[in-house]
Amino acid sequence: MAKHVREVMTAEPVTVSELTPLPEVAKLMREKDIGDVFITEEDHVRGLVTDRDLVIRALAEDRDPSATPVREVCSTDLVTVSPQDDIDQAVRLMREHALRRLPVVEDDHLVGALSIGDLAIERDRRSALADISRAEPNK
Repeated sequence: MAKHVREVMTAEPVTVSELTPLPEVAKLMREKDIGDVFITEEDHVRGLVTDRDLVIRALAEDRDPSATPVREVCSTDLVTVSPQDDIDQAVRLMREHALRRLPVVEDDHLVGALSIGDLAIERDRRSALADISRAEPNK
């Protein structure tokens, strides 16, 4: 069983700049079959936007998606882990802050992402969440 974040994280997470328009972010999520995108500036993580953020913070607020940059709807107060951190520490942080994903940062640079799906696959391969996380996309 893996002991460190680097062993289960997703390397090279999908990123955009803070000025990226929301439709471009949504299209990227569809193309990559993902539900979150990191906002970076020169590999420094500045925020995180999820598919839910697009709905709740943009569409439900009647914002014009084409005129709204992602920085206006992303979360910027992020809890991070390092690749060397123990997986149990990452799980504690996710529970404590009610998070589904954590940016993995090394020397102030984004190097990966850790999701509850990654942890489910690692910790309990027979769980429903692990099955869903491993499943092919249903486009």
